[in-house]
Amino acid sequence: MEPQFRNYSSQQASGPLHVLQLENGTRTIGVIHRLQAGKQPSISAQKKTNRRSGAGDQALFSSVYSILMQQLPREPMEWRRSYGRPPKMIHLEANFVQFKEELIPKEGNRALLTFPFLHIFWTDCCDTEVYKATAKDEITKWQNILKAYSSSDWLIVVVESDAKKKNKTNILPRTSIVDKIRNDFCNKQSDRCVVLTDPLKDSSRTQESWNAFFSKLRTLLLMSFTKNLGKFEDEMRTMREKRTEAGWSFCEYFMVQEELAFVFEMLQQFEDALVQYDELDALFTQYVVNYGAGDGANWLTLFCQPVRSWNGLVLRKPIDMEKRELIQKNKATLLDLRSYLFSRQCTLLVFLQRPWEVAQRALELLHNCVQELKLLEVSVPVGALDCWVFLSCLEVLQRIEGCCDQAQLENNYCHTVGLWSYATEKLKSLGYLCGLISEKGPNSEDLNRTVDVLAGLGEERPETANSPQSPYKTLNEALSSVEAFEKHYLDLSHAAIEMYKSIGQIRSAQLLGKDLADFYMRKGEPQIAETYLQEALKTYQAEGWPLLISHTRKQLAECQKRLQQTQNYLQTSSLLAGDDKLTETERIHFCREIVKLAKQPGSGQDDRLLLGMEGFVQLKSLCFNPVCAMVHVGGVLDVELTVHSLMPLPVHLDQLSVHLHLTVSKDTSKRSAEFGGRNRNANGIFLFPSEPTGHPFPRNKQPFIELYELYDRSPSDSSLNSSGIICKNMHLLLRRQESNTSLERSSSLAVEDAAYALRISDILLQPGINTIHFKTEAKEAGTYTLRQLCASVGRVQFTLPHIYPIIQYEVYSQEPQLKVEPMTDSLLAGISQPVKFTIQTGHYTVKTGDALQLSITDTLPILHSASSTATVSTNGGDKISEAPLAIQSSGKITSITLPQAADYHQIEFELHVICHMPSTLPTAPDSERPSTDLKAIRKAHEKTKLDIPCMTSIEQKISIDCPWSIYSTLISLTFNIPFNAKHLLLSSGRRKYLQVCVRNLSDIDFLLFDPQLVKVSNSSELSFVSMNSLKQQHMYSKQVTFFLWEFKWSQEPRASVHCQFSVDFTPLPGQELGSMKPFTYELKLDNFCTLYDVKAEIFPPLGAEMCKMGTLCNLEVSIVRLSDITEVDKDEALVECDGYCTTKLMYEVVDNSSNWAVCGKSSGVISMPVSARATHKVHMEVMPLFAGFLPFPDVRLFKYLPFQPSPSGQMDTDSWIENDSLSLDRNLDDQVESSSLRSRGSTHSSGSSEHKGVPMPRLLPFSTGQVFNTSASMQILVIPSQDDHMLEINVT
Repeated sequence: MEPQFRNYSSQQASGPLHVLQLENGTRTIGVIHRLQAGKQPSISAQKKTNRRSGAGDQALFSSVYSILMQQLPREPMEWRRSYGRPPKMIHLEANFVQFKEELIPKEGNRALLTFPFLHIFWTDCCDTEVYKATAKDEITKWQNILKAYSSSDWLIVVVESDAKKKNKTNILPRTSIVDKIRNDFCNKQSDRCVVLTDPLKDSSRTQESWNAFFSKLRTLLLMSFTKNLGKFEDEMRTMREKRTEAGWSFCEYFMVQEELAFVFEMLQQFEDALVQYDELDALFTQYVVNYGAGDGANWLTLFCQPVRSWNGLVLRKPIDMEKRELIQKNKATLLDLRSYLFSRQCTLLVFLQRPWEVAQRALELLHNCVQELKLLEVSVPVGALDCWVFLSCLEVLQRIEGCCDQAQLENNYCHTVGLWSYATEKLKSLGYLCGLISEKGPNSEDLNRTVDVLAGLGEERPETANSPQSPYKTLNEALSSVEAFEKHYLDLSHAAIEMYKSIGQIRSAQLLGKDLADFYMRKGEPQIAETYLQEALKTYQAEGWPLLISHTRKQLAECQKRLQQTQNYLQTSSLLAGDDKLTETERIHFCREIVKLAKQPGSGQDDRLLLGMEGFVQLKSLCFNPVCAMVHVGGVLDVELTVHSLMPLPVHLDQLSVHLHLTVSKDTSKRSAEFGGRNRNANGIFLFPSEPTGHPFPRNKQPFIELYELYDRSPSDSSLNSSGIICKNMHLLLRRQESNTSLERSSSLAVEDAAYALRISDILLQPGINTIHFKTEAKEAGTYTLRQLCASVGRVQFTLPHIYPIIQYEVYSQEPQLKVEPMTDSLLAGISQPVKFTIQTGHYTVKTGDALQLSITDTLPILHSASSTATVSTNGGDKISEAPLAIQSSGKITSITLPQAADYHQIEFELHVICHMPSTLPTAPDSERPSTDLKAIRKAHEKTKLDIPCMTSIEQKISIDCPWSIYSTLISLTFNIPFNAKHLLLSSGRRKYLQVCVRNLSDIDFLLFDPQLVKVSNSSELSFVSMNSLKQQHMYSKQVTFFLWEFKWSQEPRASVHCQFSVDFTPLPGQELGSMKPFTYELKLDNFCTLYDVKAEIFPPLGAEMCKMGTLCNLEVSIVRLSDITEVDKDEALVECDGYCTTKLMYEVVDNSSNWAVCGKSSGVISMPVSARATHKVHMEVMPLFAGFLPFPDVRLFKYLPFQPSPSGQMDTDSWIENDSLSLDRNLDDQVESSSLRSRGSTHSSGSSEHKGVPMPRLLPFSTGQVFNTSASMQILVIPSQDDHMLEINVT
């Protein structure tokens, strides 16, 4: 009897128990149980027992058999395997068969399913004589047989019965029989003999006996199974490693590894069983791939047999025994092997509750089989493979539907939709093959082909005979008639499309839609096909697939042609004619279609056909002449347009026009210098985008496909296993567009009113680049914007609805304008400077005798030159003529005669002017200006050092009367004085010197000569002696030059002297001195005569020759009056008594460099006689803080003005003098900072809380030159002390 599986169920793993039995003859080989919820997998293994001669042994085993079958699988066992595989808890279940020698496997037998794992000898012998007579011999014979076959898995069970013990009173205790058996047969394996006491009784002793027995039985059974399974796996690996040897058979190895898979399947280890089939699948696939590469195995030729049956996959029974037998006999074809292998994988995946993986694997299998048949060059009848794939897809889908409910199917369309789509594709191929997709239907040849295809299906299988929608019946019905085929094909297509849409795979849905469009086109229904093609075209355009766009447009053009949609057909044809993805022949065909339809006469009045221009021509560039894109009214504007014709043939244009939009400005006379500058390059050319602006989607924003090579190399020897390409930015390319986004260009094109347009007629447009020239005369002022481009070919008008970027040109009507601007960055006063006059004539024509009347001041003369000329040019800068310039001056009016010039031209000429520099009387410097705030003096001095001098500017006004206007034009020119002057009064005793500092603030060089210092007032007692030896001095840019004079007087000079410094100059290189005037600087000196001479002397202490650091030294300050009373002395401090005048002075000794420490009072008030040679000396002690040459401390002298009491009351003079002297003991800077004396020139209350409300005196500093400090620059040597270990020298 042939091996077969029966009683198979496809329910879920959590369902009831089902038994799968494999029978061979009348022997039960194995039992497999389904995995139940809450239970571990159970092992069903085979046991062989020895049957004793006589009925007693048979009855004994029969009495305990039911207990064995029930109790054995109850307790779980831990199954540990080799190679680090994790242990599992399993339940053991066994079948028992009668021991026969022929059932013991011979050497090399790989039948693991029929292998006896454990041999058990059952005996209830309790008599020694009987044991010696029969039992011992039977056990010996049994073990000899096992030893002959090298079987070491055995167990002896001795059943003890109390009934027999009562019947035989002279027998020895039962333990003696067990001991004998153990001594005779179990010397080294005493655990191989177990005792079962009264197995049929219900007692605790019996229960303990059964527990011990079952524990031993489970352990020995599991050990034997694990050992034999490992040996089988080792033999299988050895066999697989010999696959490169000659004569190795894949089918034989397939049966061996499948034996292992069956064992795992019986163990409920479906994952391990699936791994075995996956390894067989991978091994066979690798051999097929190698065969395709030229490295084929000999046994593969067995699978290259021609295909004679294509009845699809068989998934409705656990094992296809018919195909298994073909594999076992080496008669299976490639499809037989693949079908059987996948059916076993499908069964195990269903057991593992992974039906969706079945769909995934099935799709891969079907595609791989198609390729493997090509690699092995298997002869396949026409249509056979399509039938096999179609039947297999439906079989897999129905198998999955039997395992899942409708909700699960809907939630997992992503796994099954591929099979639906593949089945639809193959049914479509069969429809083409059998003539079912045509307007006329199948012919006799198609019918014969249909019969041949259906003959290969054979008879329907019994398991599907009762199914009304089996794949067999579905295919037979679909190929039976045109109507039936259309019904089934449309049902499959719509189902697949809906599934694709429900899971978001719109592209795949539209790909099937294209197939439907092709189907409807062949059926003669183009109106339905157009809808599917338009949807597909939208997606391809949105995602940027140029080849798919071209292919779909070709189909759409054919559809539109059949529907007689002339305008749509012309639009599609224009896109195809300019598509470089098509062949030249195809492009020429569509181009001729356009020309042919354009020449056909129309049927109505307005028979124009408006088409988009995106497929006809492409704009490249545009430029204006003049380049500025501005022209006056009446002027001529040239426009050069460069286009790229996408047509493969020359096309004759009846007319090409650019429609304009006019915007009238409120002020047409106002022009912008930057007009039209947008979107132009450096040459004034407008560049258009590389893609047509009428394109329905932003192609320039689509990312490029980033493809990279991918190599898979072996980790052992780095050999190349496979290679391919990978797209790294697939997530950017395969983005779904929003459904509400309009991707198609609007079918209606609106042509604007052509009231303003640039036109040119009769043009032959050649393929490629064409340059077209437009010329227009400006008539109306305003801004013209280029809006549309229209090209007429017969009754077809190609229109570009929007020209982008925005391009404009301006037509202006300009009033005459006069502009005066300097030729240099800045105008300098005192020297000749060029000034440029520019006249824009605008709409005015300059006639003979027209002149400009300039009204100027005496300080801004115009320098005449006979070589002065005026240039007449166009607004674009093209020179027309040059004429001499006639200039006449009369008083303050200068007349400039203009040359003749037409309207909208430009007159340019240059004039040289000179701005005389005025005499300056600057504010006296801080050194000459008395101040009562010492802190302000010091800060002003620091600010003077930081200030950067800048040129003083002079603004000159010019009033110009123009012949075209009754109003005068006022022009303002700013001149900068290039020099800056300062003076400094120097003293040496009573001798006085004046130093004048002149700074060149400009960027040019000058030559200075003839410096003079003169008195402005008439005072004969004062004269100036020049101490300047050089007559001329070269003064560079940013350079300072000094001049020096000594004062001489015959009698006491006045208190105030007003002087003027002047110096002639000329720029380098030299110019004519002509009307240039010298640079003058006026200055005023007040109270400059020396009144007091202050001298300080430092003496070492008594007994010392030199001053020593850290030792007190004597400081003597001598104040000498150099003149008698003068007008300057007559102030509040002067006290006159009996003709004897005195004044109060305040002295102060400070050392800002911290070289000296002043001991005692550092300041004081003295009463000084106002008479010549009057002397007052002050002594104090100072201590040098450093060694070296130290400068003398500073001695300052101030006028001491008394306090003027307010009318409310007077205060004691002694008190405020004393307070002041206390305050003045500190450093002067500290006084200023602490605000002890806030104001030296006026009555002021101190901000300090210490002197708040106390009247303070006023201190008035002397003017510059009134006090001469003889010891100002003197130094004294200070030696270090002897105890110092470090010498610090301060050098100033």
